[in-house]
Amino acid sequence: MKKWIISAVLLAMMAWAVIEFVTDNKVTEADNIGLEIGNTAPDFKLETWDGETVKLSDYRGEPVMLNFWATWCPPCRSEMPDIERFYQDTGMNILAINLTKTESDLEDVGQFVEEYGLSFAIPLDQDNVVGDRYQIRPIPTTYMIDSDGVIQFYVFGPLNYDQLMLEYNKLK
Repeated sequence: MKKWIISAVLLAMMAWAVIEFVTDNKVTEADNIGLEIGNTAPDFKLETWDGETVKLSDYRGEPVMLNFWATWCPPCRSEMPDIERFYQDTGMNILAINLTKTESDLEDVGQFVEEYGLSFAIPLDQDNVVGDRYQIRPIPTTYMIDSDGVIQFYVFGPLNYDQLMLEYNKLK
């Protein structure tokens, strides 16, 4: 009987040691959050121009394109027609995050959306919280995120329709 108790205790201690080793060395999604390809994109929550609340994590299971822009930015203006066309052709989830704190007037955003006929979500980063989290410096900046929330592509500067389609097809 004594041998059985000692064996059970030793087995339990070994199992505990293995579990501790595995859980202490396991890479979790939270450990892999970052801004590089292969990292899980940092989550955020913003209100859109239309007054809806969006969270990046709500799009898990579907690819998402994040685009950081401002109305006063000439390259942002040049890529918006291509982004709208891309959205119409693919239906991909697009969160075109306006860096609202850099705008001279919030109404400029509404005029821009109307002028370009934008129909995708326009989250407003009014305090530059998301812009800071994503370390946005040059704009436009675009991220392509796969259905698991992992960054597959990013670029600083404008994209055209063909480049958008190329990256979109890689996500499939």
